[in-house]
Amino acid sequence: MDLSWLNSLNEQQRAAATFGDGPLLIIAGAGTGKTNTLAHRVAHLIATGIKPSRILLLTFTRRAAAEMLRRVDHLLAAARAAIHDGKQSGISCRVWGGTFHAIANRLLHIHAKSLALGDNFTVVDRSDAEDLLNTVRSELGFDKAKARFPRKGTCMSIYSRCVNAQEPIENSLKAHFPWCSDYPDELKRLFKRYVDRKQEQNILDYDDLLLYWYHLMQDDNLAADLRERFDAVLVDEYQDTNSLQAQILQRLRPDGRGLTVVGDDAQSIYSFRAATVHNILGFPKTYPAATVLKLEENYRSVQPILDAANVVIGLCPNRYNKDLFSHRLSQQKPRLVNLLDEDQQNDYLIKRILEHLEAGIALRKQAVLFRAAHHSDSLEVELARRNIPFVKYGGLKFLEASHVKDALAILRVADNPRDTTSAFRILQFIDGIGPAHARRAIEHLATHRYDLRSWAGYTAPAAAAGQWPDFTSLLSLLGGDRSSLSLPDQIAAVRKFYTPILERRYDQAQIRKRDLEQLEQISSNFASRSAMLTELALDPPNSTQNLAGPPLREEDYLILSTIHSAKGCEWDAVYVIHAADGNIPSDMAAGDDEQIEEERRLFYVALTRARDFLEICFPLKYYHKKWSSSDRHSMAQLTRFLPESILDRFERVSLNARSAPDQPALQQPASDIRKKIGAMWS
Repeated sequence: MDLSWLNSLNEQQRAAATFGDGPLLIIAGAGTGKTNTLAHRVAHLIATGIKPSRILLLTFTRRAAAEMLRRVDHLLAAARAAIHDGKQSGISCRVWGGTFHAIANRLLHIHAKSLALGDNFTVVDRSDAEDLLNTVRSELGFDKAKARFPRKGTCMSIYSRCVNAQEPIENSLKAHFPWCSDYPDELKRLFKRYVDRKQEQNILDYDDLLLYWYHLMQDDNLAADLRERFDAVLVDEYQDTNSLQAQILQRLRPDGRGLTVVGDDAQSIYSFRAATVHNILGFPKTYPAATVLKLEENYRSVQPILDAANVVIGLCPNRYNKDLFSHRLSQQKPRLVNLLDEDQQNDYLIKRILEHLEAGIALRKQAVLFRAAHHSDSLEVELARRNIPFVKYGGLKFLEASHVKDALAILRVADNPRDTTSAFRILQFIDGIGPAHARRAIEHLATHRYDLRSWAGYTAPAAAAGQWPDFTSLLSLLGGDRSSLSLPDQIAAVRKFYTPILERRYDQAQIRKRDLEQLEQISSNFASRSAMLTELALDPPNSTQNLAGPPLREEDYLILSTIHSAKGCEWDAVYVIHAADGNIPSDMAAGDDEQIEEERRLFYVALTRARDFLEICFPLKYYHKKWSSSDRHSMAQLTRFLPESILDRFERVSLNARSAPDQPALQQPASDIRKKIGAMWS
């Protein structure tokens, strides 16, 4: 077979793409063409006879899976490979590709009866899950405890940590939530009641998708069925997997045959999401027959930046040894800039950003990176004052906007009448219906076997007389599989009913209406209402117009970003600010050696985002915010990740002293001041 289409790969990439069917770990350094290599491996598997439908590709974003499979189609079409089932065009659409959670949802629907889920289970997003947990928290009286009990968001984080890390609640509290360590028994009661409530309502939260998949794999017959379904399993970003995901993979591929995982232990930075670097470090121990291949040729950065990054990560005691190299040469070392304080750091940054702009590097090709979101506060003020446009990564997500959640809650109840969390929300849209009336209406629905048409016979409060008939008619129209309306028409009916409510409940109603119009438009992309609700929970849009400011009329803007948000991105010029111990590493993540090493990896990720220019800024003084108008300050130390032994990889720049205007020469004192001062104590 002609494999000339593999010639675009370098030697290391080609070895990884054409490897046999034994367990394979590809250690892909930053900027080494990981996605391209994995796409070539999928294409090679198909070209050498494996049916696309027998390939499972697991990623951490839906977009990553779609991009990889798009490349697979392009490669196979270009190669004119002889595929055994004939079709060349769009062959990758038959690959099982997607996120862990999306694949889990697909498998749970296939095995729903075996798992006692039924066909109409609903997947709720994090916010709705928190609301349900908070309801249970109140029912148990924890909101009235004498001592402060953890809030719903913290409770959900603890629950999620225990599920994904597969660790006892006592261990989670001690290591990650020490301020909650007095409540293990209460939290167990809370989580038990929360699980019972989800099962009563036939709903799953985000963590349940993996948890049910994990338990599905504990059944020998069901596990055997899944193993038989796939000949090859490929996992992207393996360093970001948690314990639950690793155990699922072990049951799916006990001997590792046909398993390929790709990742970089040096970029494992998500332990706060329960990801563990031990999965990738321990892969050869889990699969003794495993082969480890490395990708070390970097296509992003100039060599001096890689020299600096290599020595920084080289101080990590537990890692896969690799030495990134590039054919992009430069004489410019990364700069380590010593500054007096945060104000001087801002002045210096803006000066350098504008110099690079004048040299032809657009603002959007420059990024300022920082460990914590608040580290850019004063810089944002100064950028605004100097009229330099910028965008900061972050903000309110589409599905977190209250008006969008309201509309989706109506659809969720129509899809699953047992979803009493959503029912409780939408009932209180109606005038005169508060929590007590809402609970009675839900009890009425339950006694009528969750037939939404039964609400027409419920006696609503007098204040609800004008809305209740329209409300019950809408839900009867939408209910279950009986609706004859297309999905866009269903959302149009929801919008018609909900718009007057939106106008009363929220300000900026016109802006918020656009989000509901957008929801109606995107609904045509889904096969069913259930599919849309599930997909939006698994892969939500990233932004909303809810809190949008004036339209951005600038064609160019500077990027401000936390280092976590910058992973996977690259810019021509990168400025890492506040490189002081306590900021990098964060004093909130310095509790043990494992946390420190993750902070080192985070710093490494920041360094490897830069293509041509890298500057690390270290302010010496930090003024105490409590006394913002005084001179109280602390003296900082340079981050421990840049010890003296490796500073030869950097160009040292010192701006500690502020320049002062010329002063007239001092005159000779008329008398001996020293004698006068001494005479005070004679």
